[in-house]
Amino acid sequence: MLMDLLTAENIIKNYGLYRALNDVSINVVEGSIFGLLGPNGAGKTTLIRIINQITGPDSGKIYLHGKPLQPNDVSSIGYLPEERGLYKKMKVGEQAIYLSMLKGLSKAEAVKQLKYWFEKYDIANWWDKKVEELSKGMQQKVQFIVTILHKPKLLIFDEPFSGFDPINTEMLKTEILNLRNEGATVIFSTHNMSSVEEICDHIALINKSQKILDGKVTDIKKMYKTSTFELEYEPIQGKIEQFLPSNYQVIQNIQNDNNYRVIIKLPSDHHAHELLQVMMANSRIHLFKELIPSMNEIFIKRVTEN
Repeated sequence: MLMDLLTAENIIKNYGLYRALNDVSINVVEGSIFGLLGPNGAGKTTLIRIINQITGPDSGKIYLHGKPLQPNDVSSIGYLPEERGLYKKMKVGEQAIYLSMLKGLSKAEAVKQLKYWFEKYDIANWWDKKVEELSKGMQQKVQFIVTILHKPKLLIFDEPFSGFDPINTEMLKTEILNLRNEGATVIFSTHNMSSVEEICDHIALINKSQKILDGKVTDIKKMYKTSTFELEYEPIQGKIEQFLPSNYQVIQNIQNDNNYRVIIKLPSDHHAHELLQVMMANSRIHLFKELIPSMNEIFIKRVTEN
């Protein structure tokens, strides 16, 4: 049975009269990638800062492996903040070694591992350059490497794709999946909903300081299904309006020569096989698929409703 690596329990955090988090709880399963989602100002970064003990909650508890979070647990966590924190005037290699040693690595081990990762990410030529000479994406690579170098149990990435082009974004996604497959647990905060669908196992959606949605990505997408189907077909007899039941809603119907593309929404008490039977009796079907809402659509719907 999978266990929770991290639990946040009834977290409340106020800044003066402003409530940043209002009774928020999450459970992050060991060996999973957990998406922490929400619009700007929702409270995501506040929760991440509490987990990293940068600030404390006004009430509520954080547990790591079932035990209350302790100051020395910082060595078990790797944190890549949204705000970049490299010293502009320091040389890249010198700074990477310094930050790695703060995480508990010896200088010799830090140099060995850093050389490997700098070669892998094609930034070895920047070792003796000053940080200010690097692009935002290059700086991001350096910080990502330092974040994962000490092989922490829990990795927290806050907007990790900021500043990356599509090629480097894909490279980073692959690396995050590799880290998960090697046993790391990941909390991943992003506005990029396509990335959530590709790599997250679970998500929690926070809006206006409160958690409004929580669960497995696959379960959430099923929960928001609308019994809407896309078909491409070639009619055998008559137009679709002549044989389709009147309580089936045709949302879109496009003809291209002898082929048709149609989007149909079924009543809540009807099933896909009923639509398929009707279409098979009256047409040659080339495509039949259910339209499952994307995480982006679900995100917008829930935040707008809330």
